[in-house]
Amino acid sequence: MKVTELLRFARERGEPIFSFEFFPPKTEEGVRQLYETVEALRPLGPAFVSVTYGAGGSTRQRTLELVTRLKRETEVEAMAHVTCVGASREEIAAVLDEVAAAGVQNVLALRGDPPRGAKDFQPHPDGFRYASELVAFIRSQPERWRFCIGAGAYPEGHPETPDLVRDLANLKAKVDAGVDFLVTQLFFDNQAHFRFVDRARAAGIGVPILPGIMPFTNVDQAERFTAMCGAVIPQPLRAAMAARRDDPDGALQLGVAYASLQCAELLRRGVPGIHFYTLNRSPSSRAIVAALRASEPWRQGG
Repeated sequence: MKVTELLRFARERGEPIFSFEFFPPKTEEGVRQLYETVEALRPLGPAFVSVTYGAGGSTRQRTLELVTRLKRETEVEAMAHVTCVGASREEIAAVLDEVAAAGVQNVLALRGDPPRGAKDFQPHPDGFRYASELVAFIRSQPERWRFCIGAGAYPEGHPETPDLVRDLANLKAKVDAGVDFLVTQLFFDNQAHFRFVDRARAAGIGVPILPGIMPFTNVDQAERFTAMCGAVIPQPLRAAMAARRDDPDGALQLGVAYASLQCAELLRRGVPGIHFYTLNRSPSSRAIVAALRASEPWRQGG
């Protein structure tokens, strides 16, 4: 089922959707654990799970294998990440054909990160420079590919485009090319998300926007990811993290508690769902979703 249909059905029920992102494990044991994780999530009713590419498209084949198996062997909808990195148009078309042949109806179209060790993104000579070009390519053959297309969004601006006006123009170009919904990069400041949504709507971007939340499990991890994606850690949270830097259990508890509060506020304010960056560690996300389903903050209003 397409993500847009999942969102529509959820809206008709007056409920949000919850989705989870994983990256391809490097070992067969890791793959086994991933499937156990997806099975453990099923009682919470995940709308879909997504599987990333590694940096530079390094896990492309494993990503395709995982998405195919998830679609065929579980009752959870799957979404494949597709990036422009290191691939020609012909190679990307082959990936899309394989995803479509597996019955997967949803793709997240991304430019992608440069390969490890590379400073800047360099497009393939016969590839795409921007995600908007990838989206337009998919839409150019509607009889061949009938995907529901998602794309990334940056509430605090893309790290390569700190100018928020220019970043929003780039986002509008992606949506105009044929994007059906957006998933944001992780953030820790809900107000940044609300301001971003207001700017997007004012710019004529009307597609659903799913906020991306990462329940961090240790302080170094949170700082590393925010440095990579340009997200800001609010000062009160930064102080709380500093006090727990050498307390693994305390840091984990803080990550779960803070993400729970973030999600509750976002849902009270009417977001259509939450996309969790699990880092292949689902207990925190499972605990948060279980608590949210029990308390139903979306029925309380904001």
